[in-house]
Formats: sequence, structure tokens, C-alpha cells
Amino acid sequence: MSVNTVDLNRQRQDLTRYDEIWVFGYGSLIYKVDFPYLEKSWAQIAGWERRFWQGSHDHRGTLERPGRVVTLIPSTVNALCHGVAYRVHPDVFDHLDHREKNGYLRHELAIRFPDGKEKPGLIYIADEHNEAFLGDDDIDIIAAQILAAAGPSGPNSEYLFALDDALRRQGVVDDHVSSLAEKVKVLAGEC
Repeated sequence: MSVNTVDLNRQRQDLTRYDEIWVFGYGSLIYKVDFPYLEKSWAQIAGWERRFWQGSHDHRGTLERPGRVVTLIPSTVNALCHGVAYRVHPDVFDHLDHREKNGYLRHELAIRFPDGKEKPGLIYIADEHNEAFLGDDDIDIIAAQILAAAGPSGPNSEYLFALDDALRRQGVVDDHVSSLAEKVKVLAGEC
């Protein structure tokens, strides 16, 4: 079921045409920064919402018991998605393309910085056309799946809680993420 997008991503953008390259993180790239960067800033993108709709067979789950990780869906309410922008050297994409290989494709979009300026940037999105896409479901079903899943990178719930915590520390409350975190804690008997 794993969908390796490494080769596809290497063909998507000519990285040599950028004066500076920014990559926008909205999931684990917020709190698990395992790559070198030149600059970092909290930022946002318009018109997208974060959702736990992508299956994880390689990091937070297995083929037999996939976890759920975030992807972005187009917003119907002109939402702003908060995350972190990293200015990076083009070599970093060898690592990032591998890290985000399970159905995620690189896209270019405008990143809005705290000073109001926008710059072009790259982002990984797993849309509904990839084989690992799980889509929407009842919050109880998603929470139970997250609680039950674990993979080489650890328990799926750890991913959810780390993302929720990282967002809250920046004063960002993402209703989808925070509601799911509370539901998983209830199911785990932590509340």
C-alpha cells in the first residue's frame, strides 16, 4: 500500500530557479526538524485546512494497521493554516522527499510571514488521489485508529499529541487537531 513519491517529487519543481527556497511544514515538520535550515519562522498559508486524513504505513503505522497523519484539504471557508516555514538549501529535498514519500507531492504556494509579506514556497500535500489517502470519517473512528496504530517512528498518538502541543505553544488552536487529541485521551483513559 505504500506509495513512494520520491521520483515524482524530484521531477516536480526546478529547484535551481529559486533565489531562496522556503518549505512550509504543517504536521511533523513543525516539531520534528531533522534537517538543516538557514532560517525559520512561524507562518501561514491561505485556503487550506489540516486534516488527519492521510494513512501512514511507513512512519506511524504499518500495512496491517495504518496510522493517520495530517494532510491539507482545500478550505471552503478561506481558512488560514498555521505552521512553520524553513529557508533551506536545495540539498535538503533529498531527505524531505524521502521523509514525505508516502503519497505526498510537492506543490508551490504562497507563504505568508508574520510581517505580512508573502514568498513562494514548497509544501507536501497528499491529496485524495494517492493510494494511502483514508479521507474523512467519524471522529470516534479516527481517534480509535490513531490510538491503535504504531510504526517505526512510534505511536500514532504521539504524533497527534506532539502536533497539538506545538501548535498550542504558539497560541494556535486547530479545532480538528485539538478535538482529536482530546478524543484520543478520553479513549486512552487519560482524562
